[in-house]
Amino acid sequence: MKKAGLALLTLVCLSVGTIALAQSTSMGIGGVAEKVTSNVANIAKLITAASYVAGMAFVVGAIVKFKAHKDNPTQIPIGTPIALLFVGAALIFAPTVFKVSGQTLFGASGQVAGVSGITTFGAPVAK
Repeated sequence: MKKAGLALLTLVCLSVGTIALAQSTSMGIGGVAEKVTSNVANIAKLITAASYVAGMAFVVGAIVKFKAHKDNPTQIPIGTPIALLFVGAALIFAPTVFKVSGQTLFGASGQVAGVSGITTFGAPVAK
């Protein structure tokens, strides 16, 4: 009985959400493509922010592990905090590496296709 009620609630929420989305995106295929393009840009920003936060978390974890190694060297091997430090540094610098790699591969003349035509690689997305 409980599962049936939960399934009914899920179906109602899904239906209401679908109807609301259909009413707000009644612009056709072009509108859908524009929404997808803007969402991809936001996902890239989310991944960049998550990379910075995870990198800082790994660096803080490395500092804690260095302290634990100092307190009890037989329990925590020195390789653990060093590995955490390198992973944290890699995550912090990953967005910069991706941007520089894109500019190296495509240069200033690199272009990508978009909904509104062709734009320069790395240029801000016009809304």
